[in-house]
Parts: sequence; C-alpha cells; structure tokens
Amino acid sequence: MRTHTRLVHYDPCPGDPWRPNTTPLYQTATFAGVSASESGVYDYTRSGNPTRDLLQRQVADLEGGGEGFAFSSGMAAIAAVTRLCQAGEHIICGRDIYGGTFRWLDSCAPRLGLEVTAIDAGDPEALAKALRPETRLVMVETPTNPLQEINDIEALAEVSRAHGAWFVVDGTLMSPYLQRPLDLGADVVLHSATKHLSGHGDCTAGVVVTRDAAIAERLAFQQNAEGTGLAPFESWLLLRGMKTLGVRLDREQVSAGRVAEFLSVHPLVTRVYYPGLEEHPGADVHRRQARGAGSLISFTTGDLKCSRRVVEETRLFTISVSFGSTSSSISLPACMSHASIPEEVRKTRALPGDLVRLSIGLEDPEDLIEDLARSLDEDASPHSKAWQRGQSQSGSIHASMPAPPSTET
Repeated sequence: MRTHTRLVHYDPCPGDPWRPNTTPLYQTATFAGVSASESGVYDYTRSGNPTRDLLQRQVADLEGGGEGFAFSSGMAAIAAVTRLCQAGEHIICGRDIYGGTFRWLDSCAPRLGLEVTAIDAGDPEALAKALRPETRLVMVETPTNPLQEINDIEALAEVSRAHGAWFVVDGTLMSPYLQRPLDLGADVVLHSATKHLSGHGDCTAGVVVTRDAAIAERLAFQQNAEGTGLAPFESWLLLRGMKTLGVRLDREQVSAGRVAEFLSVHPLVTRVYYPGLEEHPGADVHRRQARGAGSLISFTTGDLKCSRRVVEETRLFTISVSFGSTSSSISLPACMSHASIPEEVRKTRALPGDLVRLSIGLEDPEDLIEDLARSLDEDASPHSKAWQRGQSQSGSIHASMPAPPSTET
C-alpha cells in the first residue's frame, strides 16, 4: 500500500472480538491477571497498553518497518536515544539543532559521563574528522530547525557505519510522509510527534523507530524502566491525528511554497530559509532524499525591531514555540524555542537574532501573504508594484518534489 492508504487502512484493534472501526481508548492503569503467577499479554500500562502498542506499530510501518516506541514528549524520545550510550562514550551532533536538544546534550548528557561535540553536519568530512574510538552516536536533524540546513543522510550514514557508530536522524520537520531516513541508511529515526504527526496542537509526544533488534531491545527496556511511555489518551489522539498527515502536509507545503516565494522577493526580507527554493543551499540533496519541502519557513529582515514587529503584528499567525499544526504560527527562535542556547553559542552557529520562523497551516495562503505583507510594510502589499515586480521574476519554487525510489512500498 502507498502512504496515503497506509495512513487510514490498518487493523484498528488486533484481536478485539467486536471488530471496532476505530481504535478504542484503553484508559486503564492495570489489566486483570490470568492467575496468581500469570499476567497475560498486558499487566500495567507503563509496561504496555493496546492503544500505545497499535500507535507504535503504525509509526514503524510508516517509517518502512522495524519497531516503534512512543514517549511522553519529543525530548523524552531524545533522552531515551542518548541513554543508549554508556559513561565514557562520545556523541556527535549537528550544529543547528532544536534548543531543547542542545540543552539536554549540553547540560544533562555530561552528567551521564557523556561528551558531546557539535559539527557542521552538512560536511561528511567534518564528521569523519570528529569521530573518535569512543564515539557511539551521531545525531543530526535534516532539515534543521530553524535554519533549514540540509544534511546528506546517505553520506553521513556511510561514514558513521564505517566507524561503528549509530546514526540517528531527527526527522521532525519532514515526518515519515515526506522522508524516511531508515531507507537511506540511518539506524534510528525520531520525531517530536507533537508537531506534524499529531498535527492539531493537542497532544505532546515523541516517537522513535529502529530496524536494529539490539537497539530496539534497549529502547524497550529504557521506556519501561523510566516510565516514559506515552499515556493511552495521548496515544489515541496521536493515532487520530496521523490519519490526516498526508492531506495536511500536501496542503500546507503548497501554501508554504507560495509564502516563501512572496518573502523571497519582498524588499524588507534579507534572506529566506526554505528547501523548496531553487537557490536554497542543499536543495539538490534535499530533493534526492525527501518528497517535499515541508511547511516550515524561516527568514531574516536585517533588523530585530522589524522582525519583532512582524511577529507581534500578524493576525493569523499565533505566536508559538511549536509548529506543524493546522493553524499557522510564528516565532523568534533566538528568543523562544532556541533561547536555551547561550548567545555566544548562537553566534558561532550563525543563528540570527532577527530570524523569524513560520509554520504554515491550513489557512488560505493568500490570507497569510496579505497578513505578512501588512505586518512587514503597508506599502509592500500583494497589490503593490514591488510585489507585482517580484511575482514576474519568481517561479523557482519546488514545494512538491518527486518521491525517492525507496519512499513507497
């Protein structure tokens, strides 16, 4: 089955004699035992729950196989993956990462006896040079949040595999609908399921998928031992949200392409970060490993006051640290989602203070463009001569891309 079909056609409750058409919510902490010495398939929801188990199987299926694990948040998922390492081992991460990931790797991982090195993950040679005998994990995002840097999954996986390190991809910006890192050589893929997978802003969750049996066994133990498995209700919400993942992202990234095109010719915008633009660095690599450009856009104005005005004066974009929901959101990452990264570190990683991040939802793109035009400059509306000139010079958008051969089965 193709992805759109997989999203809605699966056994909603394996083994249930009543054959429900949608997955029941097993909102129970415990399950009755068979006898004093036999517990049955389930005994305690922390260790296993039918609703969560179905979610985990569905996520693994969308990623192309393996075993899936659902956690209480994206950060719980990231923490569980880093706990695959032992004290004295080494982690390499990309330089442009989510602020919460940086906080964990910078402040929490060292307490576990782990050393972390950040590199330009866009350069496989930089990874080769940073590898040490004790390197256990290589962790990257692609596209990255919020600078939309593109990292070559196949090339990085090859370097990691040759060294014997596990290669982990945070695919939150793409979701398994647009990109499947396991097919490209990654050992582990993880997502903040709060974003695209849920898609409605009403569920906090994280998921991890791997095809490596040894890694899966350790993740299962970690999930149960620390009690970080996703609760039944959130699992049910996530299953429901995932059914519309394809139609949501199809619509959102088409709209994102139009918004990115508008921003790319606006006189007050100095740079647009969106992999669907032809001029985006890494656009060719991204088209090779993903089916689309996604719905996240970042841009700079060269003026922090101007960027702040845009964030605060837009009417259709909610100021929010998250993304991937049905309604559009806007943020200043340096002050919000990435504020946990010290200013001196942000400077070394070229994270501009005036960077604005947009998450495009299901609104009409023309309404979003008009809202942005008004907040940027009343004289640069979609009906102005500057906008019309820009329209005639544009046409370099690639919001919809062909699927790589390994994406569909």
